[in-house]
Amino acid sequence: MSQNNPTPPEPRRWAMFAVLLVGSFLPPLDFFIVNVALPSIQGDLGTSSSAEQMVISSYAALYAVMLITGGRLGDLFGRSRVFFLGLVGFTAASLLCGFAWSPWALIAGRALQGITAAIMAPQALASIQAIFPESEKPLALSLYGAVFGLASVIGQALGGVLIALNLFGMGWRAVFLVNLPVAMLVIVFGIPLLKRTGKQGFGKLDPGGMVLSMLTLALLIVPLIEGREAGWPWWSWLSLAAVPLLARYFWRYETRLAQAGGAPLLNPAALRAPGLGRALLIALSFYSIGSFFLLFSVYLQNALHVSALNAGLVFLPFGAGFLLGPLATPSFRRRLGEWVNPVGMGLETAGFLGLAWLIAATPDSTAPASAPLACLLFFIGFGQGLGLPTLMKMITGRVAPAYSGMIAGIASSTLQVSTALSVALIGGIFYTVLGGRNDPTAISHAFVVAALCIAFCLSVGVVLGMTLARRAAAASIQGRVSGA
Repeated sequence: MSQNNPTPPEPRRWAMFAVLLVGSFLPPLDFFIVNVALPSIQGDLGTSSSAEQMVISSYAALYAVMLITGGRLGDLFGRSRVFFLGLVGFTAASLLCGFAWSPWALIAGRALQGITAAIMAPQALASIQAIFPESEKPLALSLYGAVFGLASVIGQALGGVLIALNLFGMGWRAVFLVNLPVAMLVIVFGIPLLKRTGKQGFGKLDPGGMVLSMLTLALLIVPLIEGREAGWPWWSWLSLAAVPLLARYFWRYETRLAQAGGAPLLNPAALRAPGLGRALLIALSFYSIGSFFLLFSVYLQNALHVSALNAGLVFLPFGAGFLLGPLATPSFRRRLGEWVNPVGMGLETAGFLGLAWLIAATPDSTAPASAPLACLLFFIGFGQGLGLPTLMKMITGRVAPAYSGMIAGIASSTLQVSTALSVALIGGIFYTVLGGRNDPTAISHAFVVAALCIAFCLSVGVVLGMTLARRAAAASIQGRVSGA
């Protein structure tokens, strides 16, 4: 699974990939599943509203901050070795969460979950670039994208089901302990399969780069996650103002280290690949949908007075589309080539415009017609599912396999930053439009404005994707002419 190892035979590499996909499945599952458990956690542990926020934000922030480092560790020490290190840590963290005796013990477990999830999650995406031939990468990327759709479908419903069943009197603790049997099965069956696939020996660490990258991302992510809830205190603005200065210093540090013959965390030469910057900008706009899950839940529960469980079920058409979209990507790619990503994001844009119109045209306190709503949510999810695998290919396919872990971490971290920006900025617009009101008319109007903002951000990604698709088409034509 490295530059130094031969490509495994086909059955073995697909079996290896199936094991590694668990590392992509568990982190989003734990993000979705814990939301529905918060009321039960509050009732059992007596958590304050700020502690509830930290249960979510400690995981999200540390996961985003550690992704680049986690990806690079896979490049240096072998993706299999690092994957299992992360999986064992994630299992221990889930155990701590499941048996948490106080709010702070739960927060500590969630923080450890975020760190270990970031260590194991990039390894599956990196392995696509490292072990699969070009002919198999589209299918592998499609399965990688389908995992996120599956996690969103299962996570929305499983948490409520586990709490309702109250297995062995565990209540909310089951949403964390359910990770244990999954992880143990992967450890038992995965170690014999993956034990000889890691990189032999050890690479060089870049501790200075790791510290600078984590600090830079922390200064960006933490205020975006915590700032609005805290009323945007002075430290949040100071932190955001320091980000470009520290990022510039970090880049110069990595450049000097590369020039000196070292092994930087982020290799400047690899990051100068043509089109990579534009692809990362598309990724930055791609998860502008991140605020949608929070704001649509507010609309459903506060404007329409839908129960939390039924609100989760409303999201199922989105999850179904997100699951089917990646599976349809190879077929779309054969017909549309490099245009699949802008087409997918275009479907999302149209879906949000349609959703804004549907809610605006629906009388206050009345639920939108179920069939059009389900169709719009399905097409938003389907577009997201089409766009994700092709976006990952646009990013990871531009660097050498030796840096696949690095670029996988960067891609995943960019998507997390996109989510945090969406929640902070579009969520801020929603609550600004809402003002101090909480009536159905005000909530519906604020959500319509937020949906239009999401559509605008996605449309920026569509335009950028079209420019990359045109460039790829022109290069293909030039290559055929030169070959002739």
